Amino acid sequence: MSQHQVEIPRWIDLFVLPLFNLALAFGVSALVLLAIGQSPLQVLVLLVKGSFGSATGISYTLYYSTTFVFTGLAVAVAYHAGLFNIGGEGQAMMGGLGAALVALAFGAQWPSGLLLPAMVLTAMAFGVVWAAVPAVLQAWRGSHIVITTIMFNFIASALLIYLLVNVLKEPGNMSPETRAFGPAAQIPGMHAVLGALGIEWPRTPLNASVLLALVALVATWLLLWRSQPGYALRAVGHSPDAARYAGIRPRVQIVVAMAISGALAALVGINEVAGVHNRLIADFVAGAGFTGIAVSLIGRNHPLGIALASLLLGALYQGGAELAFEIQGFSRDMVFTLQGLIVLFAGAMAQVAAPWLARVWWAVSPTSRTPAAEAAHG
Repeated sequence: MSQHQVEIPRWIDLFVLPLFNLALAFGVSALVLLAIGQSPLQVLVLLVKGSFGSATGISYTLYYSTTFVFTGLAVAVAYHAGLFNIGGEGQAMMGGLGAALVALAFGAQWPSGLLLPAMVLTAMAFGVVWAAVPAVLQAWRGSHIVITTIMFNFIASALLIYLLVNVLKEPGNMSPETRAFGPAAQIPGMHAVLGALGIEWPRTPLNASVLLALVALVATWLLLWRSQPGYALRAVGHSPDAARYAGIRPRVQIVVAMAISGALAALVGINEVAGVHNRLIADFVAGAGFTGIAVSLIGRNHPLGIALASLLLGALYQGGAELAFEIQGFSRDMVFTLQGLIVLFAGAMAQVAAPWLARVWWAVSPTSRTPAAEAAHG
């Protein structure tokens, strides 16, 4: 899978192109707002205020962003191996299931210092297994990874519902959910973490999983660009034949990449199941696996870009909810429209502006015409 459709310097591809696409998305959104009789400036001000104007708004923005970091990284790791993992939704469900099983089985016996790491590792293991099966099917049987990961989303959903209804449901509860976990299985909220440091913070869904997301961002960067396994993985993504000639086994790298991808997506279960709901529920993923695709595309499949894109999508989710309350006649459908336009231009149509930017670069920089210069910048 080619990383770039047009040869442009890497700094333009990673920074200028996403900013240009975002500006274009906001410009089209402004036209839509004007067409329906709303003030784009008022909407933008309220969007920013709702997302970052208070400690509560910041907390909710970071809470959404945490989930998007995990699913965005999951898509990016697979992408660098030449794969398009659309199975983040199912892998996150399995991660939540794995964490819940540990919490339900050992929550009353183990201390939090032992239980929480066990929940994290089990969630990741469930995600690894769920992602590895489509990887093996692609590597050894030729099954397309897009098709198999989509189908595994449906299988994961059906399996989760079956277990919640028939096996794990709390007796006497009409809702398909487990009993509440013990206190030891609860990821500490950031209000408690900051309170221990003497910082007063409101109680929100934001929990210590945000720190886990930061670790995941750094670890993914180190893996992909500062390690031999990461080099092998990216080599397969650039050219499987060249990688094979260099002694790298593409089949193995496909499985490794998808296993890492599944482990990252599974951490959504920690943020939601152990950090917020304190029980396993049916719809805790809520489309985050698919949002991760947009996050990865907007972030150019780089951990830094994914962090920024996650903040953007988190702000849209939180600020969008505020818009529906603050502006009369501004419905949730309009919020979804604005979110969709930004995802469309900044994600799905990310390369549309690349040829134009390339022509501008070639026009203003004579050295960019030489192959050597292009290689140095690319």
